[in-house]
Amino acid sequence: MTARRALWTWVAVCVAGAALVLLAAGRDWFTVTYGPRKVAVSAAELVPALGPAAWAALAAVVAVLATRGVWRRIVGAVMTLCGAGAIAWAWQGSRAGAALEVAARQIPLAEPGALHSAPAAVWPLVAGAGGLLLACAGVVAAVRGAGWPGMSDRYERRGSGPATAAGAASTGGAPSERALWDAIDLGADPTVGPEDTAAPERTAGPENGER
Repeated sequence: MTARRALWTWVAVCVAGAALVLLAAGRDWFTVTYGPRKVAVSAAELVPALGPAAWAALAAVVAVLATRGVWRRIVGAVMTLCGAGAIAWAWQGSRAGAALEVAARQIPLAEPGALHSAPAAVWPLVAGAGGLLLACAGVVAAVRGAGWPGMSDRYERRGSGPATAAGAASTGGAPSERALWDAIDLGADPTVGPEDTAAPERTAGPENGER
């Protein structure tokens, strides 16, 4: 697998992990009953930091694409922390006691023993799976990210000076259209060759010749 393909595979894994966490963060994780009354307890009430962790991981993906070297390793470590935090919050939010505490604040007159919770167990698992993907992707970025290409590599040119572009256009053989436009962008005239830029030779006139 080439470095560029490895990079975009990594991006796809990160987006999938963040999407799973965001999907779970927007759902109800428990339904608490108190007699005939039912109270839905959402992930935002149980673990409010879960959604921001996923958004921070997506921002880290953009940062990995825009950075190089040691900065890419640092961003990978940050993504690992985001993934680990998502796993920890998914476990914390899956506890029935946390849901009962949230529901008790919404039903202040309810007796603690009269509240019963029914978990929607799939959503904490989804959040944990997404966090695991993000944590593993962060480790991969920290270890191998330095060898991946940057986002601007495809736009870089060989040679950055006007002389280089003009020289490429004036060498033997017909210059390509891309070389001509590159020279114009860099402020050089691709139609001028070395013989055109040389100082004109002084010719002897009647006043300088022999009489």
